[in-house]
Amino acid sequence: MKFMLIMRATDAAVEAYKDVPFEQVIEAMGKYNESMMKAGVLLAGEGLTDAAEGFVVDFSAETPLVTDGPYGETKELFNGFWIIEVSTREEAAQWAGRAPLGAGSFLEVRRVTGVEDFPADNEWIEKEEIMRGEQAKRAQES
Repeated sequence: MKFMLIMRATDAAVEAYKDVPFEQVIEAMGKYNESMMKAGVLLAGEGLTDAAEGFVVDFSAETPLVTDGPYGETKELFNGFWIIEVSTREEAAQWAGRAPLGAGSFLEVRRVTGVEDFPADNEWIEKEEIMRGEQAKRAQES
């Protein structure tokens, strides 16, 4: 099963983070990522730029509206993520609990759906599975 670990923080945690040397943060994250790579569970993991660099596409109106960030309270934003593949929900929780995050930070953990979660006889699911296979093959060839 795949899970996404979504990194979030409170205003206090963001302020406290500013007092931690950047090299210390990189080292802690690097060690955490390395442990997941060695265990063979890490599929992806990235940090995100400041919310002020982002934007939101709102589909409430007939024509989608694009609004520049920042666009929410700190607790509503996420700062980065990991995608892991593990055997159980409990194992995902164990990996999440090892993240080098401080007080006021938290991880939202959500299972990532796969092809097996959808009707096998759906035309679009079948097409997507074929396209993903072709894409993976092209990636291996390059």
